[in-house]
Amino acid sequence: MKGILDMKDTRDSFLPSRSLDYFLQLTETMNYTQAAQVLGISQPALTQQIKKLEKSIGAPLFYSVGKKLHLSDAGYTMLDAIHQIYETVSQATDQIQRSTEINQGRVNIGILASIENDVFTDFAISYYKSHPDVEVSFHTLTRHELWKQLEDNRIDIGIMYLPDSSIKNWKPYVKKTIIRDELIYLGHDEQIAHKTRIDLKDVVDQPWVDYPQNYYLNNIINEQFRKAMLNTPKSVAHFTQSRALYHFAKEAKVSTVLPASCANAYNYGIDRMASAFFNPKIEFELSFVFRKGKERIPRISNLLDEFDEYLVQKDYISRLTELNKME
Repeated sequence: MKGILDMKDTRDSFLPSRSLDYFLQLTETMNYTQAAQVLGISQPALTQQIKKLEKSIGAPLFYSVGKKLHLSDAGYTMLDAIHQIYETVSQATDQIQRSTEINQGRVNIGILASIENDVFTDFAISYYKSHPDVEVSFHTLTRHELWKQLEDNRIDIGIMYLPDSSIKNWKPYVKKTIIRDELIYLGHDEQIAHKTRIDLKDVVDQPWVDYPQNYYLNNIINEQFRKAMLNTPKSVAHFTQSRALYHFAKEAKVSTVLPASCANAYNYGIDRMASAFFNPKIEFELSFVFRKGKERIPRISNLLDEFDEYLVQKDYISRLTELNKME
């Protein structure tokens, strides 16, 4: 009988992964209502799970000052412990995966919705022909989702624009630059038709279509307008994908701003849209981002190397370089 009681005590003290996930989500929002919405559960259900967790460890994890929620000392200890657990699991997963062969397994890749993905799709087709037993899976994600899934080891590689000032801890990650890119203005304004570079003040009065608020490229262009003490042009529509921005601008006869790599991919010149780079340049880079150690997994290392070779074969980098040198 004592043995059965001992087993029950062990089960009662066990911390279920669901409660830990709920706790982590609540630490991100520090708001029960918002956390419950993200988790897709009711607020009372979330509150109940947190109380169960606090009962299991014997200490409160949160406390309130007015309407503001704070982590207790026990909460900080729990948060640090969970991160260590997840880090250990991620390292173990990576270690296991390193023993796999180059030509077998799966590579999960997250890509920002705003990035032009034609070159990655074309590469995936080419890669499949050479490595039919490697499953390459692309996931279109928001920036927050991408970082979260990298942290949780749910994707192996992220494809994103950098630099990213929102990430404070780069220690677990490595970046590999794909291309250095620059924003280019596309429009129907005859005044810039023969210019290769324009000032921000030249486009203030032009209605345009742009990325949604808080998207990376939207933020960096708006920051340049703020620095120049100028109002941003009037937005007539917003799209998450660069191709949609280009198509809308071309057909609706309004302006837009795209990465030069996208303009290159869409062969915008044949549509006779006016185009010019900005002065000063608005630059950034497109990069692979992955957790340290991922590059030692054979199939991932091989995929990254073959992607570099693919860009050379297709003359992609040199074509983009020529576009950026257009003066």
